[in-house]
Amino acid sequence: MATNVKVVGTDLRQVTIKVNPGTYLTEILEQACTKLKVPTDKYLLKHKQRQLDLSQTFRTSGLIPGARLELVVRAKTPTVINIALQLPAPESSLFPPHGRVSEKLPSDFTIWQILRQFESGNASAGKMLNITARGIPQTNNGTQAGSGQLYYEIPNVIIEKRTLSTFVDFQKTLSQLGYNSGGVLMRLSFQKTDRLLSDVMIEIEEYFASEEQRQRAPPSPRPATIQNPPTTQGSAGTDSMDIDEETVSGHRPMTIFSAPSSSTPVAALRPDSEEDYAPDISHAKAHQRLLKSLGENKRLLSDREIEEKAAAEEAKVAAIKSIKVKVRFPDNFSAEWTFGPEDTGASLYSEVRSIMANSSISFRLVLPGARTTIKDDESSKLIKGYRLSANTLVNFTWDDTVPAEIRRQPFLKSSAAGQAQEVVVPEVPEVEVKQGQPSAPVQAPAPKNDGESSGFKKPKWLKGFGKK
Repeated sequence: MATNVKVVGTDLRQVTIKVNPGTYLTEILEQACTKLKVPTDKYLLKHKQRQLDLSQTFRTSGLIPGARLELVVRAKTPTVINIALQLPAPESSLFPPHGRVSEKLPSDFTIWQILRQFESGNASAGKMLNITARGIPQTNNGTQAGSGQLYYEIPNVIIEKRTLSTFVDFQKTLSQLGYNSGGVLMRLSFQKTDRLLSDVMIEIEEYFASEEQRQRAPPSPRPATIQNPPTTQGSAGTDSMDIDEETVSGHRPMTIFSAPSSSTPVAALRPDSEEDYAPDISHAKAHQRLLKSLGENKRLLSDREIEEKAAAEEAKVAAIKSIKVKVRFPDNFSAEWTFGPEDTGASLYSEVRSIMANSSISFRLVLPGARTTIKDDESSKLIKGYRLSANTLVNFTWDDTVPAEIRRQPFLKSSAAGQAQEVVVPEVPEVEVKQGQPSAPVQAPAPKNDGESSGFKKPKWLKGFGKK
């Protein structure tokens, strides 16, 4: 039964999309972007602050008729997806026991690029596969007939219940099909066509010329060890990923956190009780203690006491053995490293460059609050020079000379983005605080002989309460 959903764009424009139970959410996204005149590859769909799995159909997504969906901007950095390719016979016998090969590839790879990667031999342990250029002679009752020319066998890729069997389908990326995380199983088969192999090869060049040229381009020289030489078309993309992984693994251990799926902070989504903001007697007592301490005369520190305080601060900094520094990037991804007393600002900049897709870009690392910029040199220690005594958050900011088109490019390397994990917000248990019980242990003043059991002198404005 057909129904409809409403999609709200980032500029609050709203469009209505007709759907049926078998409509994929990617199709809803495509129709909405077409009506709103925005690029499809830059947006995702959300429903009530929950990011939708675009690979599902309307029936399996849990949405109700008339649901209100939101169009949100997709993260600029592509994720890495574990792809398994189920091969047909007789190729499946080359890869026992299940007859499939697997590889981790970015979500912005097209289906054609993925097929080229699998037939290059990198994912198949050097066993070459022919997937995209298969030809078969004309046969008649099992015997070869005709002029002996080869006819093209086009690959058919089945992902769940979706079949991709045209060159237009092969130009879609995994992300456009709704796969942005986790893994996916692709089942491969072949279908004979009535077109000559030589003619189809010319058409392939027209459809995928830019991809072929990029794949044939030699990899840029970088200080890494490549296990498999670039030997065939389609292998350059995998080799570049191997280089990235080698570069990242050569540095200190790190933890990469993915960008939040919602623009609303998690703390704002938690329900609050009005009773949490109702003052009780403990708040009045704390307020009176604060007023009393502010009204007392305090002498200034002597020179000796100032020197002792400075010496204590130096000893406190010298006792720090390690700290964790988390750097927040422009695409809201973040990375965390552990640094010691001998590490400098140059050490932090080096770690950040090791996971950047374009490490030649100028940038600054700024401490929050004071807006102090960490310098990219060996002169100042992170702990002693910048007084980083605890776990610290540092903000990544572009240099003013960086153009806008560079800033819109993916920030992290594919290998680094593939290691990203979600930030887990711990659940804070609710503790019931009884009336009159302080929320935290406090040092009560000494009791006085005024007949009060609370341990402090009751102010005049509070003595009248409770009397009739």
